[in-house]
Amino acid sequence: VQLQASGGGLVQTGGSLNLSCADSTRSFSDYATGWFRQAPGKEREFVSAISRRGDSSYYADSVKDRSTMSRDDAKNTVYLQINSLKPEDTAVYYCATSRFFPSRTARQYDYWGQGTLVTVSS
Repeated sequence: VQLQASGGGLVQTGGSLNLSCADSTRSFSDYATGWFRQAPGKEREFVSAISRRGDSSYYADSVKDRSTMSRDDAKNTVYLQINSLKPEDTAVYYCATSRFFPSRTARQYDYWGQGTLVTVSS
């Protein structure tokens, strides 16, 4: 299993990013997919999740009004767009897959990508 997260970078406050998560060995239609993030010195926290069918998504309160999670089955890639970025969004963002939906619990996710760093400058 290889989940590859990408799309992170340095963004100014108020900007947007579109993170991608690709799976080279499995289809995202077989699992729910989630995004988590971990800021320096803090615990990993749930950000969003999308169902196995791709027809339902679920967001943490901290991002729900400015984020969209989607999936492109032809590319077998899951996306997370975050708008109106804030310095507190700075973190390493991880994608992961789970048999459970919706789940905001990291231990219910079986496979994890390596993470992509998002830095929001003030």
